[in-house]
Order: sequence, then structure tokens, then C-alpha cells
Amino acid sequence: MAVTIEDLYRNYGILADAKDNLSQHKDAYQVILNGVKGGPKEKRLAAQFIPKFFNSFPEMANAAINAQLDLCEDEDVSIRRQAIKELPRFASGENILKVSDILTQLLQTDDTAEFNQVNAALISIFKIDAKGTLGGLFSQILQGEDIVRERAIKFLSTKLKTLPEDVMTKEVEEYIFTETKRVFEDVTGEEFVLLMRVVSGLRVLQTVNGRQQLVELVVEQADLEQALDTADPDTVDRLLQCTRQALPLFSKNVHSTRFITYFCQHVLPNLSTLTSPVAELDIQLEVLKLLAEMSPFCGDMDKLEANLNTLFATLLEFMPRPPEEVENGENSANEEPKLQFSYVECLLFSFHQLGKKLPDFLLDKVDAERLKDFKIRLQYFARGLQVYIRQLRVALQGKTGDALKTEENKIKVVALKITNNINVLIKDLFHNPPSFKSTVTLSWKPVQKTEAAATKRPSTEEMGGSTNKQIPPQPRRDARQIYNPPSGKYSATIGNFNYEQRGGFRGGRGRGFGGRGNRSRGRIY
Repeated sequence: MAVTIEDLYRNYGILADAKDNLSQHKDAYQVILNGVKGGPKEKRLAAQFIPKFFNSFPEMANAAINAQLDLCEDEDVSIRRQAIKELPRFASGENILKVSDILTQLLQTDDTAEFNQVNAALISIFKIDAKGTLGGLFSQILQGEDIVRERAIKFLSTKLKTLPEDVMTKEVEEYIFTETKRVFEDVTGEEFVLLMRVVSGLRVLQTVNGRQQLVELVVEQADLEQALDTADPDTVDRLLQCTRQALPLFSKNVHSTRFITYFCQHVLPNLSTLTSPVAELDIQLEVLKLLAEMSPFCGDMDKLEANLNTLFATLLEFMPRPPEEVENGENSANEEPKLQFSYVECLLFSFHQLGKKLPDFLLDKVDAERLKDFKIRLQYFARGLQVYIRQLRVALQGKTGDALKTEENKIKVVALKITNNINVLIKDLFHNPPSFKSTVTLSWKPVQKTEAAATKRPSTEEMGGSTNKQIPPQPRRDARQIYNPPSGKYSATIGNFNYEQRGGFRGGRGRGFGGRGNRSRGRIY
């Protein structure tokens, strides 16, 4: 015989009046549990009555939780919401893990209001027992269905930072870090990024040692022991994402040396063959920007001279020699080279930073002919640079406010930053001996207040000043010749450095960033 509304209210009254003798009325509580088999009204009442007396019948705990769970899966969304709202009342003692596991699985709902209810319930039980709640979440991340895993990870990445310190204790944060390392054994690219946000925000890791541990995690995911397969977009994507996750962790005490070494040994020699994981991404510029951002944090490096040689050789590739003159003494338009300012800014900056560690590199480690060639390229580049700086300043002169916010002028502003940066760095390299003292802020980075601004542009004499290794004078040009600057090239993404990983990494490698194996399907609570 089906339980009626009257049956539920009558048995509720028996239990409410029993006070200290509740345990003697199991039959009355069983009637309330049977209410989940009634109609919509009976189910709504049962959803409220079951948790109210739950703690008084420990021997019926499993039956009570399962009854409430049936209501959480009801076809009527209003009944589901009511049952979910009451679930935190079951979260006590050893039941916290089970309730958390159930709520985590319920994150797969497509109903917005219901999804928000599940989120609120999870936050509620976090405040009861954070570690127990995390146990249920990580259990589903490691073993649950893909949709549940995905939403559980997103829950952690968005909600943990909102919890107060008395909930996110040191013990809880250490547990999160331990479990996250287990998840990292088999993750997609998107999961890796989200989980790095979680662990990077943990207070327990905001120390030099903690940040070093995070870098070690990223190094393992980046697989820096393996050669780079430049033809595989997934492998390139993994390196990009890992480097971007490591960048905020680097400091004067947490070094980028292993990443820079890998870039010098495996990336720069194969720069032209890199396969971009995203069609519209300028992969070469992206890689060079990452290298430039890491370079100030390089520590002691094995094979420093060899790595500097590789970087130097790459820089030369982007710094053209002056074109040969035709019979009338003017440059041939067909041979006019492109000046790729965005690339050169990155490479010069990186060379300038690493050069500080071996300041005699240009004087003692580069042969005279190669140095001569480099100085010719530098001087040619610098002369073209001066023309562009003047043109940009004229174009931007008098423009303020909204006038500088047009797309065209934004590009010109960034272009001026790039050319000024290159100008300062070239001036340093023309010193005798080469200097590595100037400070510039990369064009896509916010300007630092403490930046030592260059106050004077180098003159032709300064850039071609005397050095220990003299360069034979170039053939004198006709005095009437007007200098025709080479064409400049700025990246279409000039000033932008916000490439984000689009979806998971395709393909697998058995450990990390792979395609995860099939997980169990269906209800596992």
C-alpha cells in the first residue's frame, strides 16, 4: 500500500514527539523512507523529513541515504532540487565521503538551477569537513565519467579560492597538492592548466621551496628529457602550455634554467620546422616570446657557451646583411630585406640576458670574421631602426586619449616600444667591451616603474664606435645617395601574448597529457 501525505505527517509527528526515545520508532522512520515511492507531493515531504531524523537511526543510514539519492535522480526537477538541497544534512562522520561523491557525480546535470544547487551543497559540506569533501571530488576525478571529471576539476579551479582560511587549512592544502599530483599522471592539456591554477594558488606553496615543487611538476609534464618532435602539434602544444604555466613561478630564487636549456638545444635549431597547434598562431614568435620572458630568471647553466652560440646563430638569421649595391650606388628594390622587429626584440633581449653570464662571449668566443659580420648586421638594422622610430614618433605626435585607442595607433604604440627596446639593446652591444647593463621592459609586458629608461638614442658614431676588434670601413657611399630603409615587419599579434590552450591535447604518451582510458559508466555511489 502506497504511503500517503497523511501517513507521512502522522509518522513525522510520532518522531517529533518521541524526543529522547526516537530510536524506538524505527517503523515510523521506515514509513518516511517509503515516501520516496509515492507521488510528487509525498516525495517532496520525504526529501525534507528523511534528513531531519537521519542522525537518530545510524543503523538505517545506508537505507536513508539511498532513499534520498533516489529523490536526487527523480524525473521531476523540483523534487531533485529539494533532495539535493537537503543532502548536506547527511554529511557527518564517515558519511561525508559518500555524500561528497554523490554530489560530485550530480555535477553532470544540464539544468542550471540544479547545477547551482549542487555547487552550493558542495560548498556547504566543505565547511563541515573539507578533507572529506575533497576525498569525494578527487575520487570522481580519478575514476569517474569524463563529464563528471571535467566539472569536478572546474569546480576546484573556481571555488577553492573562495573558501576562507579556517576551511583551507595547511593540512587541507597539502592534501590537495598530493591528490593533484596523482591526477597529473594522466591529464589533458585543459585539465593541466586548470589544476595548475588550483595548486599555484595554495598558500602552503607560496614559498621558494613550494614554487620550486610546482616547477618540478611542470618540468615532469613538459617531458624535457625527450627531444622535441617539431612535426607533432600536440608535442609543441604541450611544451607551450607547460612553459606558460611555469613562467609565473620563476624568480631570482626559482630558476628557468632547464626550460631555457631545452629551448636552446631543441627548439631554436628547429624553429622554422615547428608545427603550430593553432592555425592562426605565429608559432615562431610565440616561442621566442616565451624564451625572452624566461631569460631573466636563468641560473647557472651547463654548456652556457654552446647555448649562447645557438641563440647567437638564431639572432643572426633574423638580422639581414645590407643588400649589395647596384652600379648606380643605390639599393636594389628586389633585394631589399625585411626587418622582423618583433622576432629581433625577443632574440636580442634573450641574448642580452644570457650574455650577462658570459660577458666576454662576443670578444673571446666569437671569431673575428663572425663578429665583423654581426656588427655589420647590427649597424644596418640600427640605421633602419632609426628611420622607423622617427616615422612612428611623427605618426603618434600630438595624439592622446581616444586617438591612441584606435587599432592602427595601438599597433604603432607597441611598434614604438619594440623599436626603442631594440635600439637600447643594440647600443649596449656596440659598447667596447659589449655592455649588458641596460634594462628594458618587453613590449608586450607592463612597464615597470623602476625601469631604467634609455635617455638618448645612439648616434651613428656611438653605434660604430671603436672596439678592440676593428671592422674594416665599408665602401664610401655616394654623398648624394638618400638612404632607403629596408621594409619592416611587425607580427600581426604584436603586443598580444594571450594564447591559451584550446581544448585538451590530442594524442597520448602513456603518462600525462594523454587520452585517458575509459572510465566506469553509470551510478557508482
